[in-house]
Amino acid sequence: MTGAAPSSSHFTPLDLVVVAAYFAGTMAAGFAFSRRSRSVEGFTAADRSLPGWLTGLSILGTYISSITFLALPAKAYAANWNTFVFSLSIPLAAWIAVTWFLPFYRHARRVSAYEHLEERFGPWARVYTSLCYLLTQLARMGTVMYLMALPMSVLLGWDVRAIILITGASVTLYALVGGIVAVIYTDAFQTLVLMAGALVCAAVMVAGLPGGAGGLLRLAEAHDKFSLGSFGPALTEPTFWVVLLYGLVINLQNFGIDQNYVQRYIASKSDREARKSVWIGGLTYVPLSALFLFIGTALFAYYTARPDELPLAYRGAAKADSVFPWFIVAVLPPGITGLLIAAIFAAAMSTVSTSLNSSATIILNDYYRRFVAPDTTEARSLRLLRATTVAWGAAGTLAALAMTTVRSALDAWWALAGIFGGGTLGLFLLGFVSRRADNRSAGAGVAAGVALIVWMTLSPRSTALPPAWRSPFHEFLIIVFGTACILAVGLALGRRRAAPSSTENHR
Repeated sequence: MTGAAPSSSHFTPLDLVVVAAYFAGTMAAGFAFSRRSRSVEGFTAADRSLPGWLTGLSILGTYISSITFLALPAKAYAANWNTFVFSLSIPLAAWIAVTWFLPFYRHARRVSAYEHLEERFGPWARVYTSLCYLLTQLARMGTVMYLMALPMSVLLGWDVRAIILITGASVTLYALVGGIVAVIYTDAFQTLVLMAGALVCAAVMVAGLPGGAGGLLRLAEAHDKFSLGSFGPALTEPTFWVVLLYGLVINLQNFGIDQNYVQRYIASKSDREARKSVWIGGLTYVPLSALFLFIGTALFAYYTARPDELPLAYRGAAKADSVFPWFIVAVLPPGITGLLIAAIFAAAMSTVSTSLNSSATIILNDYYRRFVAPDTTEARSLRLLRATTVAWGAAGTLAALAMTTVRSALDAWWALAGIFGGGTLGLFLLGFVSRRADNRSAGAGVAAGVALIVWMTLSPRSTALPPAWRSPFHEFLIIVFGTACILAVGLALGRRRAAPSSTENHR
């Protein structure tokens, strides 16, 4: 086996049956729920009728993507558990969401997460945040499908572009037919498949170690594999505190202004069920992320004990992303390999289907109904939702195909997510915590924050700038400092403009 490369010969007929059964179940779910998506309310909000456990599993599925499924084990394999600190911030973010964000959206009863920003700061705020969301989702869909297709091409021996096209067409079809109900139900199903696959994989790894779980723990401890990172004050590396701050801001963004999450708040049948969904989705991710990191640590122990079973092409930290796919095809028994392949597909399809439905909802509410036809009919709105789902699915698939020409898809994704995410979260928080901030102070805050984010994102990559003009901070702090800048500038200008009127009132 040494020196070999994964090929379709490892993909047995039983694996094909498992993957085919998964796809058949996914498509069947889309058509089974088609009757519940024949109205705008049903297509976008599931008639506000779903139980909390279901929307909670869907939130969990939204958290997880093919990047998570493959990148977390790779991180733990090559380094340590520093990434787990991100998950430790989720309970606090979930508590903030349940206490303030969720009641706000449930009381407003608006499907769009950005409509209230127009009332707070004007139409530009709504357009700005919704446009940032749409562009982010387009980049997210492209990145997820592309990064899923890379290891799948290794696992199956298929062309990357063929896998992207198959995935894009499949996920667009069931999102189109079944609406948000099909998306949420398939999210829940796919999340269960993913968890089952991860548990089985971890068990097989531990069982295959000479010393079992005890040997794994001893080897991992000897190599400091369970380290959460440095607790020092440095801001140039991913210390415990840097990752914790990054995780808190990202998770506040998820729970506070991400349409994917807000739509699930609205789809829940009661406030109690909506709160349950946040706790189930958020808190379940903590042990699940630990499981994926454990798989990475187990991979390290497995191939440390059996170094000859890992091909030379996959050795070294730079090739860590390929180790888990190799293990799946080379070590796991038939059937289980198919389960893991289905789980990887599930992680990608869950993310993409969520983005499709939420993006179609935003285009209808924040653009068509707002600027084109405010009094449009139900039938026309539903046709637009379906047409937008197809168009956005095609755009996401094209974005994934375009990623095949990019040097680093992850670098492109991090840059775009940092620029768009920081601006929208900062504006939302400014409107949420300050009554004095007005249109002009919010605009100035966003301009300052986005300028800071762009500088922190692009300056380290620039060879034209002298070193003293480049950002010295770790990239995780981009969204942290950008959000803080928008808040600080907006609050300061809001108080300054409010001061004269306060003086007048005291006279």
